[in-house]
Amino acid sequence: MIKIFQVDAFTTEKYRGNPAMICLLDRLADNHWMQAVAAEMNLSETAFVAPSDDGFELRWFTPTVEVELCGHATLAAAHILFETGIIKEGKQVRFFTRSGLLTVTQHDQLLEMRFPVEKAEPVPLPPILERILGVRPVFVGKNRFDLLVHVPNQEDITQFVPDYYELTQIPVRGIILTSKSDDERYDFISRFFAPRVGINEDPVTGSAHSCLAHYWASLLGKNQLCAYQASARGGEIRMRMTDGYVILGGYAVTVLKGELL
Repeated sequence: MIKIFQVDAFTTEKYRGNPAMICLLDRLADNHWMQAVAAEMNLSETAFVAPSDDGFELRWFTPTVEVELCGHATLAAAHILFETGIIKEGKQVRFFTRSGLLTVTQHDQLLEMRFPVEKAEPVPLPPILERILGVRPVFVGKNRFDLLVHVPNQEDITQFVPDYYELTQIPVRGIILTSKSDDERYDFISRFFAPRVGINEDPVTGSAHSCLAHYWASLLGKNQLCAYQASARGGEIRMRMTDGYVILGGYAVTVLKGELL
């Protein structure tokens, strides 16, 4: 039997944050099988974890495609390895992924992931987004995955009604909308849309914050940041910049345990 766990990431409350399915394997299966399981689970990400010589292999799938980097499912996978005792408290989790080595540590239930910085370089605003956005952006940038759009006000994000078909015409993994937060607890807020890879709106997106952290740290002159992703479920992400990497911090809670037959 193959053990599976559903975990809500970037939250301390069940049924908030971003849900991910974690599938523990003795060894990685073929891509077709993993994609079929991810489609069956129908969450934004299903992660497959298998032991390797010096850590664990980790792969991430949406219901429609494999992706190269995913934050919340990495956080969820590490949470399960600690919770089940596969990794002892105080030890580091080492994941070998399509984006290289990712490490996760745990401190009083707070999980911290070391991710590469994904810097956004300035680009023109795509005409499709200019048409549906309704405001003039402060900044538009692009990294190897996503388009980053800084809009003037928080309400430009919270009141934005996306046209998912139109967004699929933009040739990127996803679109990040961000602004400074009106809530003094947070440095900035964001939303993330990725209908092109089968996720209309992602509840909380760790990998997007490896871009957002660099952008806002540079803009605000701060190395430590706290953000809120303003989806319907919502979630909090803590960030710390260090030596070309970003440390993404968050909590996770298990909501379901089962087996694949």
